[in-house]
Amino acid sequence: MDDAEFHRHADQALESLKRSLLQAEESADIEVEENAGALKIGFEEPPGTFVISPNAPVKQIWISALSTSFKLDWSDAAGDFVFAKTGEKMKALLSRLINQQLGQEAVTLT
Repeated sequence: MDDAEFHRHADQALESLKRSLLQAEESADIEVEENAGALKIGFEEPPGTFVISPNAPVKQIWISALSTSFKLDWSDAAGDFVFAKTGEKMKALLSRLINQQLGQEAVTLT
């Protein structure tokens, strides 16, 4: 995958994720911000911040959450960025991580 293709996939995936997260703000105690191409999800209780950002040099999307770095690669088969360790697509992974942070099943990102 060349740089232009990565940026196209990453931009589309992050824009779709942002729309889903903004909808989730209505049902969960989260605050979503966009800054310089990265998304931040803030939590009041328990306090915390997740950061989702593209990493162009390695052609991955990185998610910093729960004191861990999750590195997602593009999968043509899935048509999405996928966390290889679990096979989860980006929105499924983030749904799980947000719910883990909140301690309840409050979010299902679609």
